[in-house]
Amino acid sequence: MTEERNVAETCAGVSVPATRLAREATELVRDTTPELIYHHSRRVYWFGSLLGRHRDLSVDPELLYVGAMFHDLGLGERHRDSGRRFEVDGADEARRFLRAHDVPEDSVRRVWTAIALHTTPGIPAYMEPEVALVTAGVEYDVLGIGFGDISARDRSAVTELHPRPDFKRRILEAFTEGVAPKPETTFGNVKADVLEHFVPGYRRGDFVTTIQESAWPE
Repeated sequence: MTEERNVAETCAGVSVPATRLAREATELVRDTTPELIYHHSRRVYWFGSLLGRHRDLSVDPELLYVGAMFHDLGLGERHRDSGRRFEVDGADEARRFLRAHDVPEDSVRRVWTAIALHTTPGIPAYMEPEVALVTAGVEYDVLGIGFGDISARDRSAVTELHPRPDFKRRILEAFTEGVAPKPETTFGNVKADVLEHFVPGYRRGDFVTTIQESAWPE
């Protein structure tokens, strides 16, 4: 590893784990996703780590890194006919990757859960730190939740390393492209909002109507 690469892997006082697992996760995501998703995923790791420091959470940085890097892999084109939520597709990709590296099953479970729940607000914060902080990093980068919990200096350092030009428009476009082919997977989750805004004719599932129109006789 070159000296320049060593410097680049540390930002705002947070380092990417210098392990084979982290290196291969980086290479896989960099080689198989658009630049938008790669930079976003890396920012999620740094923002999640910084928020963990702010919350005084003890986290396994390697597991947090893999969770952050794989969390949007399910948006990729090869998953668009899976019939499953993109979060589950990404979680399964991470599970295969970790098992191939002989990672213990409890650690695999934590990463799978972190990815599967990263768009489910109100639950991850009460789970293991790796689960909580993948979601926190995503919410920070995409939604700006807890924006003041990271200093402007640290935030600038992260976005200088991994810029986010026109990010709001581009990430919404990526969400739409990744989920529109399987609209049934948006029932009860935030991606319904995305399709309602950007897909003409989309009609979101309604919880009350689903109950009222169920097969149960009354």
